[in-house]
Amino acid sequence: MSFTGRFTALDPLLPPPVPLLPSAGGERVEAVTASGTRVSAVLQRYRHGPGDAPLLWSAAEVWQLFPGPDTAGTEAFDALLGALRSQVDIEAPGPDSACVVNWPSRDAEAIRAFLDHGLVPLSALAIRPAAAPEPAVSAAAIRLAGPADFDAALALCAATFDYTGLVAHRKRDQTAELLRPALRRALGGSTTWLAESRGEVVALAQCDWVEAAPGSEAAELLPPGRWGYVNNVVTAPASRGHGIGRALMARAHRELLGQGATGTYLYYNPTNPLSTVFWHRQGYRPLWTSWEAHPAGALR
Repeated sequence: MSFTGRFTALDPLLPPPVPLLPSAGGERVEAVTASGTRVSAVLQRYRHGPGDAPLLWSAAEVWQLFPGPDTAGTEAFDALLGALRSQVDIEAPGPDSACVVNWPSRDAEAIRAFLDHGLVPLSALAIRPAAAPEPAVSAAAIRLAGPADFDAALALCAATFDYTGLVAHRKRDQTAELLRPALRRALGGSTTWLAESRGEVVALAQCDWVEAAPGSEAAELLPPGRWGYVNNVVTAPASRGHGIGRALMARAHRELLGQGATGTYLYYNPTNPLSTVFWHRQGYRPLWTSWEAHPAGALR
């Protein structure tokens, strides 16, 4: 079966896989399975400084493995992860580090190897096709957000990242500072909505546009098209359970699809007991899952 054919068999919504080419600073990793099959991947290292926004969802030092698109079967992934562990042993990363593999969510044979090597599913890219039905929602006062809403929006966003620090990626002391630049830009646009109750902002949906054009990074993860990106959604704890989040996303979906979105997508944490149930009910389902070991030395 061809690379493209195998990905299509795993999930018909996956884009065609890209060739395995070492990117700038990357290196090829090769291994041989117990049955004698040679498999390969590219290992990319990332280091994030104290003020870098990726620290909101990432370790400071990342070892990311990109398996070849022809990698198939538990045995193949077991061999590649063993080779990655050998590299980790040589360089001994610090405590704020992680080993990461991003792979199609429906590849159950790969999942077996990930679990055996101590990786856990910390992030999933989920998509919602344009034809997904809208759930019933309650009435809520929803409006477009603007620069004057910055303080209220920042408080909500910081709170949700602090919660994520309990159930997924580590909590950062500088969460608010890392959030500020992107949030200010978002509130100057037209894709962030707020829900109000009794004159107070109680929920936020921060969205954006992403083009999955041929040759772009987005096209490696998404089907072709203009996608609405749901970046950050949060409801204040005291306002949860009243349908406000559903109403807010129903508005966001209508606005984005009405402006020609192919569909919408987002990242959520499978370990988050609030987001998993919520997003599946909104019509989202995982396409890619990011498997991680924290710290990198926890990889088995």
